[in-house]
Amino acid sequence: MSARKIIIDTDPGQDDAVAILLALASPEDIDVLGITAVAGNVPLALTEKNARIVCELAGKPETKVFSGCDRPLAHDLVTAEHVHGKTGLDGPVLPDPTMPLQEQHAVDFIIDTLRAHDPKTVTLCPLGPLTNIATALQRAPDIADRIQEIILMGGAYFEVGNITPAAEFNIYVDPEAADIVFKCGAPIVVMPLDVTHKALVTKPRNDAFRAIGSKVGTAVAEMTDFFERFDKEKYGSNGAPLHDPCVTAYLIKPELFSGRHINVEIETHSDLTRGMTVADWWHVTDRPANALFIGDVDADGFFALLAERLATL
Repeated sequence: MSARKIIIDTDPGQDDAVAILLALASPEDIDVLGITAVAGNVPLALTEKNARIVCELAGKPETKVFSGCDRPLAHDLVTAEHVHGKTGLDGPVLPDPTMPLQEQHAVDFIIDTLRAHDPKTVTLCPLGPLTNIATALQRAPDIADRIQEIILMGGAYFEVGNITPAAEFNIYVDPEAADIVFKCGAPIVVMPLDVTHKALVTKPRNDAFRAIGSKVGTAVAEMTDFFERFDKEKYGSNGAPLHDPCVTAYLIKPELFSGRHINVEIETHSDLTRGMTVADWWHVTDRPANALFIGDVDADGFFALLAERLATL
């Protein structure tokens, strides 16, 4: 089977960085056509820089990185330095990138790539707010039918919110964009907090990253060392959830995950619940299913895959 052609849309973020590293470490399974940066965890100037830092850390400076939207469709940008640090990649000390940013805007790259490839052969992998994807769908509605799949990290149902009582961060930052994406008609797979909170970097799992003994293994261990302090304090958990690598791992080993095809709607109006993913997990409405909402992961298999692949970089 040939490698899945993907575009990674991202706002790195330590967990985004691990997701990108896993993709770049898996060329037999994943063909990264490009990485598009969006404002989210930190402002755009940092996310576009961080994406290139990660590509160079992986030894893949030929990867094309594009700069995208610097603010949500309808609201001011909300960022998450309180989680990821002022750079977004706090933890390891990594050099500034020397590889260039592509001149083309990320949204134009997404549109052109989907039009240039055969229909249903390019998968979009958003790891942050959905602004770039929604903007592409608004400008070029024809691309919706050309998307093979959208596999995204975002939302929550049983785990409710991590930025407000009702909303997960990626969806909360740009709920109008999420609403457009969930209504676009393309096949969607959702990695919500319900599954990512089961993929915890415990000390033995982080020790396994460090034991790789490479620049990548050490950097990943240092990223998660920094990242986990927030979640341990907030949730009382044994480690930080690795949210975004669930997207990449699903591309490689979907059998690690299980979920349900359900209807997911995005709340865009209520001040109380703006950004909530209203997931009809129990099929209590007659609204048609529009997403595979993942609920469980084989965490040991997930971390074994991560350690195995990261060791190849």
